[in-house]
Amino acid sequence: MECLEKPIWNKYTKEELEQISIPKPMEEVRKQVLHNWDAIAKPIDGLGSFETLTAQIGAITGEEKINISKKAVLILCADNGIVEENVSQSGQEVTAAVAKSIAGRHSSVCQMAEVAGADIIPVDIGIQNREEISGVLNKKIRCGTRNFLKEPAMTQEETVRAMAVGMELVRILKEEGYRILATGEMGIGNTTTSSAMAAALLKSEVSLVTGKGAGLSEKGLLHKQEVIGEAIRKYDLYEKDAFTILETVGGLDIAGLVGVCIGGAIYRIPIVLDGVISLVTALTAEKIAPGTKEYLLASHQGKEPAAKQLLKALEKEAILDAHMALGEGTGAVMMFPLLDMALRVYHAETTFFDIQVEQYQRFDKL
Repeated sequence: MECLEKPIWNKYTKEELEQISIPKPMEEVRKQVLHNWDAIAKPIDGLGSFETLTAQIGAITGEEKINISKKAVLILCADNGIVEENVSQSGQEVTAAVAKSIAGRHSSVCQMAEVAGADIIPVDIGIQNREEISGVLNKKIRCGTRNFLKEPAMTQEETVRAMAVGMELVRILKEEGYRILATGEMGIGNTTTSSAMAAALLKSEVSLVTGKGAGLSEKGLLHKQEVIGEAIRKYDLYEKDAFTILETVGGLDIAGLVGVCIGGAIYRIPIVLDGVISLVTALTAEKIAPGTKEYLLASHQGKEPAAKQLLKALEKEAILDAHMALGEGTGAVMMFPLLDMALRVYHAETTFFDIQVEQYQRFDKL
């Protein structure tokens, strides 16, 4: 069923998206931030990855005085036609129900974001029903995707429009003063779409990148893997480019988050990735617009089997490995207070002179 809602997001063509040139982060700022860390009264590299992550944020924004005080998590909500194939224990009505819960600030990510001082921005980019949900931003492309076992999940135009929505959201939020964004999603069936994409992008065996999602039985997992394998063979996806893979077996939430990742690179705002679905969007964005990954921060690995391979392909290290599988951006939001604590040390600028201790010397190059 088509959802002909607000057809104003087709700002780009596929060819234009593929020609986007991603600027490099500012290397001199990165080096200066790392130099500043070395002057702080602590062992060299004492805060480990948090020193390199904050230096990355500085390079992204071009600012040595790092400010991530205004934060938000973007939660893109959409349904997936592949649910028709019984690849999930829940029906599509759950997507709308959880979107309402997020809008009412009742869901898990809302509780966590409140602690982290982050705003919640839920977005309907493709929920199945036509109802507008109060508190959810309406950017609906259509009412859910098609069943990709029968036909491609999206048309080229729908895929481009969804990506453009994500890019535009980043632009608007940057103008509103947000300094860092986290990626989140909600959509029954999106561990199937993301696993199908991961298998195709990584050219991996389906069983190595497909997990139980929200809690399938062993029999259900095998069926899910069979569905994905059949789709990969049907469309010869191991031989297709990233955009075609996204269009064929992806989802509107994933396409929108691909746009968010690329938007982060265009508008120089750091994007904190959530779990496996966000990692799929990141790798897709990097393949469509090379250089995008330099603007992305990995938060956690999660328990879906594709995560480790995706992190390796992105050359990223996840800070958290807590076997999470909640989605909604929860892992990404967990990163915010950790970054805040590291930056508290950075901005305090307590020097070795202050504590009357001789400064440690770095013997390797930054």
